[in-house]
Amino acid sequence: MSEANEKLLIDVGSTYFKVASPEGLEQHFRDFNSDIFDDLMNKCGDTVQRFDKNDVHICSSANGGLSTLIIGVTRSFSLKYATNIAFNSGINIIDTVLYQDLEDYSVPGELIDVVIIVGGANSHKGLFSDDLFAYLKQLTYSNIVFTGCEHDAEYMNSNIDNLVVLPNIIDDRLHIVEEHLKEYLTNLYQQDIEGKEDIKHLYDITGNQIFSTPYIVNRALPTIESRFSVANPFILLDIGGATTDIHYSKDLVEENIVTENEFDRLVFKRLGVYKSKQSLILAAQGNEFVYELLMHLKVTENIFQEQSDKATKILMQLAIFLVLYKMSHHRQSYINLKLLTINSIVLTGGITKVLTVEDIETIIVFFYRKILTSDHKPTVVLDDNYDIWTLGARV
Repeated sequence: MSEANEKLLIDVGSTYFKVASPEGLEQHFRDFNSDIFDDLMNKCGDTVQRFDKNDVHICSSANGGLSTLIIGVTRSFSLKYATNIAFNSGINIIDTVLYQDLEDYSVPGELIDVVIIVGGANSHKGLFSDDLFAYLKQLTYSNIVFTGCEHDAEYMNSNIDNLVVLPNIIDDRLHIVEEHLKEYLTNLYQQDIEGKEDIKHLYDITGNQIFSTPYIVNRALPTIESRFSVANPFILLDIGGATTDIHYSKDLVEENIVTENEFDRLVFKRLGVYKSKQSLILAAQGNEFVYELLMHLKVTENIFQEQSDKATKILMQLAIFLVLYKMSHHRQSYINLKLLTINSIVLTGGITKVLTVEDIETIIVFFYRKILTSDHKPTVVLDDNYDIWTLGARV
């Protein structure tokens, strides 16, 4: 039986797993030659066995998340709304495609976990035709969902095999309706875990749904001030082995989407410092300001060939810079943040075990002066005990 019905929280990452009990927090580097369940039980089995299954709560990013392709009719509503819901459900988006641009768009060669098709308020109909079905036949995907105009649902269902039809994410006032697609995606994530041999055995020790770690972190942010001195508006960077996530206050966005969430999320799937190290290096080498940044850090491009603690530290610093750059008005992307109004930058994940506040401030000062020509300097907050994750897991 669990002691006083306290919860046991477990986070399985691509590089580490963490276990939080009433006695404190343990973190262990994963043994990649061992099954995740066996590795966890070998290192923390005595702790796990003290708790009932219903008191064990697990989140994971070890299965890499679900890869998603979104096809929408407009950028201002269809693609923006579906992208927002997918990111906040902990989903990784490989690309978004305007339906009108299908003929000019190359077909992704990789297996896509889920294709999302969206478009039109319910007052419209006849938005899709045979060219969409021809394009879909070229894709390789596991799941496909239509969450657009209700008048087109029957037509789409009769032409696409195994299509899941959900209520429209766009209401008659052109506001977002997120709960149906969000529930579908979080359940799909659970099914994905149940299909992964090295993860599904975690259900032997929990009676609760396993959520994606980014979803849990985003859920924690409204209560973050209970643990940290954070001044709104703020952004949170979660830099790990495979991806870099950014969670941000919605008042940092010029075109706010009306949702129930106070915070939104973006993921950069190829900006990690272990599993996606090479793609991070390529992104850095392709950035026009990185050479100057490396000089500022007193290193050369030779650091990219090194296997050392110093090289890992530099890569983490570059990840911070690249994420800020991608969110700035210097680059057109899915969303641009009002970075000059940020008061705090919170960092969590593996980066907090490598970089100091001073290491991070060096990058922030360089970014603001070089890219935004400003002396603005947000406060740096390090979540070096992973408290933010535990906040979200207890909600």
